Amino acid sequence: MDTSNYIINDLAPFDIGAPLSEVKKAFRALTYSHVPITRAGVYAGTLSKTDTLCLDSAQTIDEVAYVLTPFFVALETNWLDIIEAFAKHQSNIMPVLDQQHNYVGYYELADIMDLFNHTPFLSESGGILVVEKGSHDYSFSEICQIIESNDGRIYGMFISKIDSDLTQATIKIGHHGIAAICQTFRRYGYHVVATHDQDTAQQELQARSQYLDKYLNI
Repeated sequence: MDTSNYIINDLAPFDIGAPLSEVKKAFRALTYSHVPITRAGVYAGTLSKTDTLCLDSAQTIDEVAYVLTPFFVALETNWLDIIEAFAKHQSNIMPVLDQQHNYVGYYELADIMDLFNHTPFLSESGGILVVEKGSHDYSFSEICQIIESNDGRIYGMFISKIDSDLTQATIKIGHHGIAAICQTFRRYGYHVVATHDQDTAQQELQARSQYLDKYLNI
């Protein structure tokens, strides 16, 4: 997925010799969490709004260079890695550098998340399944086989949790045959943790259990 069209370059980096008063003035007009900093035209890192508010306006950026955080992504970085970088650095802008480490521009978090929202995983109508199995027992190929053998259509899948010896996978599938897919997962030793569509088998078991409870209480 090409993200280069989302690169914005309307924010010129601050030179490291600039006074913090200029950075504070810029932050008052911006909604960004960070601004990019360069030294002699070379990217030096970012300065966060939180740190800037705690610093003396009379100082230069160079005098407080120890607070700079040098995070960035490359032009070739995959969009999933871009999202990971946003989350890791808790920023709403992400500087983009070319192969020579020249500052090219930046991504806005909102733009990248909008790109994610238009992937089939989120945009297509369907159901969400969360299944769980031993970390050494599950496999993506087996999960795909179970779904496709029931004529299910997969829109996306990712590992959503690893806890001790168990691994959970979250899967987006088409609406068709979700109940049969859940039954097959159980036959293969998977625990169906959650489903956001009708799981008839589970509902039938619950109904029968409730009926048995009523019968025993007569």
